[in-house]
Amino acid sequence: MKNIFDNFIQSRGFVVLDGAMATELEARGANLNHSLWSAKLLNEDPELIKQVHYDYLVAGADVITTASYQASFEGFAKHGYTHDEAIALMQLSVQLAFEARDEFMKEFPHREKPIVAASVGPYGASLADGSEYRGNYGVSIQDLKTFHRRRMQVLIETNADVLACETIPCIDEAVALLELLTEFPGVQAWISFSCKDAVRLSSGEDFAEALKLLNQSTQVVAVGVNCTAPQYIEALVKIAAENTGKHILVYPNKGEVWDAANKCWLPASTGDTHFYNGAKSWYLAGAKIIGGCCKTTPEDIRQLQQLG
Repeated sequence: MKNIFDNFIQSRGFVVLDGAMATELEARGANLNHSLWSAKLLNEDPELIKQVHYDYLVAGADVITTASYQASFEGFAKHGYTHDEAIALMQLSVQLAFEARDEFMKEFPHREKPIVAASVGPYGASLADGSEYRGNYGVSIQDLKTFHRRRMQVLIETNADVLACETIPCIDEAVALLELLTEFPGVQAWISFSCKDAVRLSSGEDFAEALKLLNQSTQVVAVGVNCTAPQYIEALVKIAAENTGKHILVYPNKGEVWDAANKCWLPASTGDTHFYNGAKSWYLAGAKIIGGCCKTTPEDIRQLQQLG
C-alpha cells in the first residue's frame, strides 16, 4: 500500500496541511459557542465551510481536513438529530471538501490533486469540556472503540483519501484507533496527539512510548502532534524522529489556551507570532507534513510555501 503522502514528499520534500477550521469560521462571523463547534455549520451554513476549504487550497494547502472533528452520533443526538441525520451530516462534511477540491482543480489544473482528510476527533471532543487536552476519560478501550467505530465507517465509506485521527490525548485512545483500523483493511490514517509539554501527551503519558506503539501499524501513514503550543513542537519532532520511521506531521495552534469553562481562547504567553519561523525549525528537525491548528489562518498556510 503506497503511502498517500509519498508523491508530495518525493516531488517537493514536504506536504502542506491546511489551518484551523472552527476559529477561521468564527473569524468570518460564525457563532460556534456550541458543543457541536464547527460541525454546527454543516447544517446551518455549509457553503461557508466549503469556502474555507477552498481558501486554504488557494493558499497552498496540499491537504484539507473535513469539518467532522466534533461530529459524532452522541454529539448530534444531544441536539435532536436522528441517527440518519447524523450520518448525512458526516457525509456532507466530506462532500464539501470534495466540492471545494473540484472547484479548485478547475481553477488551478496544474496543481497536484490535493488530499481530502476526514477528521476523526477524539472522544473528549464529544464531551465539549476540554477533555481532549486532559485525556482523563475514565472509559475503557472497548468503550472508545464503540464510540469511534460507527462514525469511522461512515467517513471511510465516503471515500475520503485518509483519516485524520487528531488531538488524541492518551495512549488508550490511540490503541482503540489502531485496533479499529484493522477492521478496515486498506484504509490509511494519520494519528496526531495533543501534548502538554515537550515530552508528554496531554494525559501525562510519554510521547515516545505512544509513537513506538504506532510503529506496529502499516495503516498509520504519519504520526505527530496537533493543537499543541508551538514552543513545544521542535522538541516533540526530535523525539518523533528518534522513535519512528513514519512521516512526521505537526500542526500546532498559535499558542493560545482553550478555556473550556468559559468557551474562549486565552492569550498566548510565549511563542513566535510569525508562523513560518517555527515551521522552518520543525521542518529542519524532521517534520515533513506541516500545517496549523486553532487560530491559524490561510495567511499562515501561505507562508509554508517557503519551506523548500
